Amino acid sequence: MADPAYVYVTYIASTPERVFDALTDAELTKEYWCRHRNASPDWKPGSRWEHQDYDDPHTIDLVGDVIENDPPNRLVISWRFPTGSEDTRVTFAVEPFMDDAVRLTVTHANLVPDSDMDRGIRMGWPVVLSSLKTLLETGRPLAMTARRWHGDGAEKT
Repeated sequence: MADPAYVYVTYIASTPERVFDALTDAELTKEYWCRHRNASPDWKPGSRWEHQDYDDPHTIDLVGDVIENDPPNRLVISWRFPTGSEDTRVTFAVEPFMDDAVRLTVTHANLVPDSDMDRGIRMGWPVVLSSLKTLLETGRPLAMTARRWHGDGAEKT
């Protein structure tokens, strides 16, 4: 049975356009996503996206399809392991907040409780989104996301 969703909300001193670009620009995602980049030919509905190893783009850890793309407000993608796991769904909602910030809400739905996917995203989203926030606010991501890591703080070799 699938959980309804994992939801993470953060506030970023930025514009909706910059936040949305940081979610969809492969070269920006590699800066804050633990040596990976999210690549799609065009981010149009129906297009495939891939979570590629930055050092070897032929190594793909996650795949999915673009379901909805409404820049700079909303991006919805399917998300699964390339080995054929069940689709989960990620919704990025980007909203202006007050005069100088953006509220980014990431909702990861259709997770099977205590599955590898569930455990991975519950450890991963806070790190990735904190590094995204730091990158947009300071110009530099969290240093730990420039390295590979297991999610428990241990660096991968």
